[in-house]
Amino acid sequence: MIELHLRGRVAPGRRDDLIAFLREAIPFYEQPGGIRVRLMWDVVNHDRFIEVVEYDDQHSHDLDQARVGGDPQMQDYLRRWRDLLAEPPQVETYRHDPGLPARSDNGRGGQ
Repeated sequence: MIELHLRGRVAPGRRDDLIAFLREAIPFYEQPGGIRVRLMWDVVNHDRFIEVVEYDDQHSHDLDQARVGGDPQMQDYLRRWRDLLAEPPQVETYRHDPGLPARSDNGRGGQ
């Protein structure tokens, strides 16, 4: 699994606009399959967020990166997304360590 973390700060007064935008954009982002998008807000600074894009595998990630570079509809979504931000986002990419489980049940035996 690969995770893309987009760390950003929404422009003043645009938080609801960002949420509305993502409600529209996420189905398109996830459309190829093997991709999940979620949003997390900072609990202290309510304008800061991390948009997490999870890819099932390297192939899903590579196909999506090609879409980012060459699909006009994707480029329009990204332009609209950037217009809602107060500053350029920080982009980080992580790969899941295959020696550890992807998800934990915290010792609850799957309950």
